Amino acid sequence: MKKKMAVLQMEVALGDPDYNFHHMEELMKEAMKGKPDILVMPETWNTGFYISRKLKEIADENGERTRLLCSRFAKEYGVHLVAGSTAVKEGDAIYNRAMIFNRAGECIATYDKMHGFNPAHESVFFTPGHGSVSFMLDDISCSMAICYDLRFPEWIRRQILEHSVDLFFLPAAWPKIRHFQWDTLIRARAIENQMYFCAVNQGGGQGKAEYGGHSLLVNPLGETVAQGGDKEEIFYGEFDGALLHKVRERLDSIADRRPEFDTL
Repeated sequence: MKKKMAVLQMEVALGDPDYNFHHMEELMKEAMKGKPDILVMPETWNTGFYISRKLKEIADENGERTRLLCSRFAKEYGVHLVAGSTAVKEGDAIYNRAMIFNRAGECIATYDKMHGFNPAHESVFFTPGHGSVSFMLDDISCSMAICYDLRFPEWIRRQILEHSVDLFFLPAAWPKIRHFQWDTLIRARAIENQMYFCAVNQGGGQGKAEYGGHSLLVNPLGETVAQGGDKEEIFYGEFDGALLHKVRERLDSIADRRPEFDTL
């Protein structure tokens, strides 16, 4: 079983949701020319990684605008959307929230970022999530995290054990200055959990921030399947279920765990 993914490494306009929703739809339409099964987007693509008290004015009220665009598009094109994350306002709280849509346009799962990036005071402006997520894209078992969550291997391993994950997604707004850690940690998470890992970063710059791009799809061996440059672009990569099965059959480190010692 093989599935084709389109990675939308968007350059986001800081604090300008009208532009970003319009531009994201342009990129989605362009990506469909490659006939993918799954579209994947970066973190906070509606507002940018906008750490400001003005966030409440521009966040997506109850996620309605995100749902409207993504549900309509997924149904029209018959494609799965891992819709990155958007800043979503619910009452007085703002969430860094991912939404996943199936080919019928149904929102089948949501995930709120668990770990706030406190060097940028993310926890001051965003309410953290309280649980993991699992979802099926056709017959692929999937889960996800968001950006800074990548630095918490215990959290990702917990999701793997709970949901038997084959394909893991990570939308991000990861700075270029920490590109080495980005690349290393993605490959490590894929290898240690024996799964495909698709990490989608913002491209280009945003205000004073320069993002690293270099979105990355790696296989369970940590090998590069597809990778972007540092600017906005769309590229494609393939999930190969037969390779995944072969890797696990030859060396199943998850099965060889000793839970009495290996669980925190």
